[in-house]
Amino acid sequence: MTTQAQTASVRVQMVVEAPIERAFRVFVDDFDKIKPREHNLLAVDIEETVFEPRAGGHVYDRGVDGSECRWARVLAYEPPDRLLFSWDISPTWQVEPDPARSSEVEVRFIAETPERTRVELEHRKLDRHGENWESMRDGVASPGGWPLYLQRFADCVGG
Repeated sequence: MTTQAQTASVRVQMVVEAPIERAFRVFVDDFDKIKPREHNLLAVDIEETVFEPRAGGHVYDRGVDGSECRWARVLAYEPPDRLLFSWDISPTWQVEPDPARSSEVEVRFIAETPERTRVELEHRKLDRHGENWESMRDGVASPGGWPLYLQRFADCVGG
């Protein structure tokens, strides 16, 4: 896995031993297993994280009490090659209601062989978050950010 933080974007990539269709499906269908429960904006524990598999859908956490936190909008859903979703979380780790102040996350799936897929994740336009956006960039680039998500994804693909 490699991680690269640029001015207003973070790039992480890894290769998994799986056909492209399976890699894409696992990322979406098992996102509940990929996203750590401690990454939580709710006032209660997370029961599940849902990735709605369609443009116009959302990514959200559902709490053990039934409450929901919609923290991303699915902007593009192009199986098995590409996902694009907003990052509607502010640098203070609260839901950002203004789409103009949201960044975006693009995940590309590239078949290297019929049984091997390179996954490239780019979290970009982080400067849209305004003041203290650099702390957001540093957080998502840290070992507990996108690198952790991709490692958990690889574990799901392997399992």
